[in-house]
Amino acid sequence: MALEQFDRPLVLIGCGNMAGAILSRWLESGLNPSLVTVVDPGRKDIFEGVTLLSALPEALPANAAILLGIKPQLLPDVAPALSPLLGEGQVVISMLAGLSIDTLHGALGDRAGMIRIMPNTPVALGKGVCALYADGLTDDAAKSMAEGLLAPLGLVEWMTDEAQFNLVTALMGCGPAFVFRFIDTMSQAASELGLEPQQALRLATATVEGASALAAAADVAPAVLADRVASKGGMTREGLDVMDQDDRLATLMVDTLRAARDRGVELEKLAK
Repeated sequence: MALEQFDRPLVLIGCGNMAGAILSRWLESGLNPSLVTVVDPGRKDIFEGVTLLSALPEALPANAAILLGIKPQLLPDVAPALSPLLGEGQVVISMLAGLSIDTLHGALGDRAGMIRIMPNTPVALGKGVCALYADGLTDDAAKSMAEGLLAPLGLVEWMTDEAQFNLVTALMGCGPAFVFRFIDTMSQAASELGLEPQQALRLATATVEGASALAAAADVAPAVLADRVASKGGMTREGLDVMDQDDRLATLMVDTLRAARDRGVELEKLAK
């Protein structure tokens, strides 16, 4: 579905950095701004043609798609006003990290369909990843609508096990921040060893961009690509040996993803 053909009212509850990036990409991809209403008391302006409200209206369109873009901790504050407005034919698309479908139904009722999504920041460029989960939603048209709506943002992946959603969020939702930290750390290391800081940053950023593109296009695993670069006794192998010593990099990444995943569990407890 091309976004030029999208014809359902779209209501964004909250429009911070992530929801704002998504909306920007949608509008760039042809979404009619007159279909969009943003409810966000913290925003003073919005994209041209989009309706901006500081509070929920008295009613929502019967066939609206409603994107929850607030912080997960705010759901108990928003739910009492939003729940009475929801009904059959509407679909709530939640990007609230850590909050399960059951938690959403518990807060918002069972009248509207519920879909969980987790996007990441490169959606602003159409190079993001969006994971989706829709347990109990039998409306195939609603699922197709959500998939078509998210397609311009990048890779769209349906999850079959909600128990894995926090781990997926840790991997691809939090992942860009981990990659940014890696780029920053690699450039700082080069700077500490003698390169001019801005040049080191440019080189590190371009290196990660190129390597990512190559990994995405390759028909072999990234580990194989690494070994192809690392000739025996060469500079790359010497550096990889440091990263691989005592599984230090692997252990660090497992610990990082575990910490992010477990925080998702904690967020759900706070929302109940």
